[in-house]
Amino acid sequence: MTEECKTGLVLEGGGMRGLFTAGVLDFFLDKNISFDTCMGVSAGSCHACSYLSRQRGRAYTVSVDYLDDQRYCSLSSLLKTGDLFGADMCYRKIPDELVPYDYEAYDQNPTDFYAVVTNCRTGKAEYKKLKDMHKGIYYVRASSSLPLLSRTLWIQGEPYLDGGIADSIPIKKSQDLGNQKNVVILTRDRNYHKEPNKLMPLLRLRYQKEFPKLVEKMQKRHLYYNKTLEYLYEEERKGKVLIISPEKPVEIGRIEKDKEKLEKLYQEGYHAAERQYGQLQKFLNLI
Repeated sequence: MTEECKTGLVLEGGGMRGLFTAGVLDFFLDKNISFDTCMGVSAGSCHACSYLSRQRGRAYTVSVDYLDDQRYCSLSSLLKTGDLFGADMCYRKIPDELVPYDYEAYDQNPTDFYAVVTNCRTGKAEYKKLKDMHKGIYYVRASSSLPLLSRTLWIQGEPYLDGGIADSIPIKKSQDLGNQKNVVILTRDRNYHKEPNKLMPLLRLRYQKEFPKLVEKMQKRHLYYNKTLEYLYEEERKGKVLIISPEKPVEIGRIEKDKEKLEKLYQEGYHAAERQYGQLQKFLNLI
């Protein structure tokens, strides 16, 4: 990190497609690559936690080792609690007992970390700066709370869901924070173009009465997303952004339990960053 040119790291979400991101971030840890600011969305915010506590391999372990545990991710959890990904398991038992999170290392990391959440009442993105991960974990959870598959999370009187609804790739916010150069990790290949959400009838049924502005944002999400991609690629052409993304379409869904596929995607992310290491060094003025 340099005072002359602030750097940002932007992490897209995508559920289990985030294993690609976990691979990239572990390569960054191997090469001691850091940034002034990190913006995490949904699964990106979860993986950012282990990166910022410098716990190499932790994001992969948390994502893969408990796939067969009903407390982690199951229809049973969804029916019992309203959360497909069990909140107690993911945000208490794993970080505090099973795969201990290094809160002290996070506190000592100078990188400013923002978790992106969507305010259900306003339909707008909010960017929560997490100074204390003990308290901040609630916003990480909110950032990762998928519509229909998670309970609406109320924090300090405000209702929140997945940050990707309102700002899937917060490149502009990172730039607004003064980061002149940004590394953006996407979980889709460069040919991806988001289509209208086929679940809109269900989403309207579930959220329209209570959160009409949220439904309006969901309805237009593909338009915002594709426009952001256009902006992102333009900034890349200007030399202000470096993108790391899968080379081909990722053949797994948001909720994937095939460990072999997930391991392969993690390795793909690691090697994608490895291939671009020379570019990264020049881009971030590391050489």
